[in-house]
Amino acid sequence: MPALDFALAPIQDLHQDRTSRIHTVLKADSAPARSTATIYCLAHHALEGAETAARAGDTATFDWYRAHPDANATALTTPTVVGPRIVVTPGPDGMLRSPLSETPYHLLGPDTAAAPGEQQQLTAVAYAMGARAGFANLLADHAVVACLLRRKNLGDTLISWSITRLPGTVFCDHVGDPVVLGRDLIHEAGHNWLNDALTATACKISEETEFYSPWRKTSRPAFGFLHACWAFPLTMIYTARILRDTDGPTHDYLAAYLEQQRDLLATTAKDHTRALALITDPTLRQRLHTIHDEALTL
Repeated sequence: MPALDFALAPIQDLHQDRTSRIHTVLKADSAPARSTATIYCLAHHALEGAETAARAGDTATFDWYRAHPDANATALTTPTVVGPRIVVTPGPDGMLRSPLSETPYHLLGPDTAAAPGEQQQLTAVAYAMGARAGFANLLADHAVVACLLRRKNLGDTLISWSITRLPGTVFCDHVGDPVVLGRDLIHEAGHNWLNDALTATACKISEETEFYSPWRKTSRPAFGFLHACWAFPLTMIYTARILRDTDGPTHDYLAAYLEQQRDLLATTAKDHTRALALITDPTLRQRLHTIHDEALTL
């Protein structure tokens, strides 16, 4: 299927600059050769882990992160069509809460273990489905670490999230179906991409104007509204492209999801045009418009 264009030169510059700065702060040893986006993601785990250890006075763990600026990813990787990924299943005890994030999160560290083989295979196939639908570049650069959370049943509410302090990391509930997991990896990778894009292009969105979000059923500042109007259309495009390859309950579930999203997105058409005017970078503004517009035609 036609690949979507997620290349944005300022993002590549951001990844290189931030990674260099983090490694300088940590006085870290050289990380193993990896893609720029992968090193960028893992460096943030090392930075947050080192800071947490330093605040706790844990010298041994602090020194471990300095010696492992890739957070020991070599021992954790799962091969996929978009490159080596880190798939973990931290469980409730492996999730942290702190002022760092409103939601729980997991840091790769000395005690991190790779996910069991079944979950690694599930996630590898999910990446393959996303790549087949044209999202290989998005997943390669913005979904480096996948934290699988609760196993649920098809039709249950699935919760996924990402946090700005850990770019390239996604947290997802799952139902054991790679097609559904592929959708949610794309959704969170989309949030990571837009966070990087806004930072890289120095776009500071005014919080004074709010827009009605049909997904939250409330008015939200432009930042949250634009994020939703980017990430949900990405999942709509993925779902529409992959639907033909599904059957049974998965097909019915995704068909219903796409129909629901069509109705929700349609209500954002006018406000999205107004919100886009707040994006000062013309290339980024056009990219957001193109994806939203394509999803409206599905």
